[in-house]
Parts: sequence; structure tokens; C-alpha cells
Amino acid sequence: MNKKKAKVIFKHNSFDVVEQGDYVVCAISGKEIMLKDLSYWNVELQEAYFSPKEVKKRYQNFKI
Repeated sequence: MNKKKAKVIFKHNSFDVVEQGDYVVCAISGKEIMLKDLSYWNVELQEAYFSPKEVKKRYQNFKI
């Protein structure tokens, strides 16, 4: 089965699929995230994250 990368717009508490596909890519780890499993993203940066571990890594970069 061929998987296709989706294009999405992240909103607060939801996301819109702009281009149909099966997955998005984690901005930190590069892992594929199936849309049905997508739970973590950043609206301002428009990035998806595989798990809370990647979210933590991203936010550590913003600490002053």
C-alpha cells in the first residue's frame, strides 16, 4: 500500500486537511504520523509532533 503525505492546516483543537493523504511528518523526529493518530501540533509554528517527547524538545528551544 502506498502512503501519501497529507497537507494540513493546524487549528486550536482541530486541523483541516488541505491535500488528502495518510500521514504528516514530525517536525522534530521526522517520523511519519498517521492522521488518525495525530494528537500533538503547534498552531503558531504549523508543526506536527509524534509524541509529548518531541513537543518538549521543541519548547526547550524557546526557553530564555
